[in-house]
Amino acid sequence: MELLNGGGSHVSTSSPASGARAVDRAADLLVTVISAGAPVSFTSLVSASGLPKSTVSRLLSSLERNGLIARTASADVVPGAVLTAYARTHSPEDDLLSCARPALERLGTLTGETINLAVPAHDGVMQIDQVDPRFMLGAVNWLGREVPYHCSALGKVLLAHGATLPAGRLVRLTDRTLTSRSALADDLRLTRERGYAVTDGELEPGLIAIAAPIMGDDDHAVAAISVSGPAVRITPSEVRRIGAHIVAEAHEVSTLLTRSRSGLASPGRAGAA
Repeated sequence: MELLNGGGSHVSTSSPASGARAVDRAADLLVTVISAGAPVSFTSLVSASGLPKSTVSRLLSSLERNGLIARTASADVVPGAVLTAYARTHSPEDDLLSCARPALERLGTLTGETINLAVPAHDGVMQIDQVDPRFMLGAVNWLGREVPYHCSALGKVLLAHGATLPAGRLVRLTDRTLTSRSALADDLRLTRERGYAVTDGELEPGLIAIAAPIMGDDDHAVAAISVSGPAVRITPSEVRRIGAHIVAEAHEVSTLLTRSRSGLASPGRAGAA
């Protein structure tokens, strides 16, 4: 609202608080549009916001002028060009990489072994980040490599928490690879019970790996972290010790990722096979 002062010029009576309320209301509308996953009608936005139609119309017009929303041919509301352009340049894995990297580095410092971060792929798991070992023996670059679900610790832990095993026979890569689906099912039950998966010479002879899941908010694993190295260093007692550390780190990454994607906090730590 504006009034005329004694000199005839306009003086705004809008307070900072009223401006902040307008921003909050516009932000709420924008969140509703983005979260819907489909075009939203004007009537639905009025109902969801509890605001007068005139207020919703004014706020939407402002958002539209700034490219944050757009209208369909039927006048429904969808995310605008600014948001869709950002979405094309922002990979869904960016948050995961940011949240997980400190945990990978801590595990690398703790164990000295190869640390991998992987996500489900079409026929197996794909490694998307790695901390290299401090040893020459066991140093392998797994980045960008897809390995089968059934014979990798990363794959097993993803299968145990929601991933789908591809149809067809289970390929034998070593004489220790599990090629029976019933035997694999037993292994996955054990994985869920102890919180981490283990492979011992199932992907490559002499290679041991331990992996724990990074969980999404739907109780399905969205990714997994592993520690891998040669059996001469990763003994049975080391498997148990490392397993406990991976579970703790993966749990923290799960929490950070959920908070990051819900906008509650920025990624960061509070205070391959």
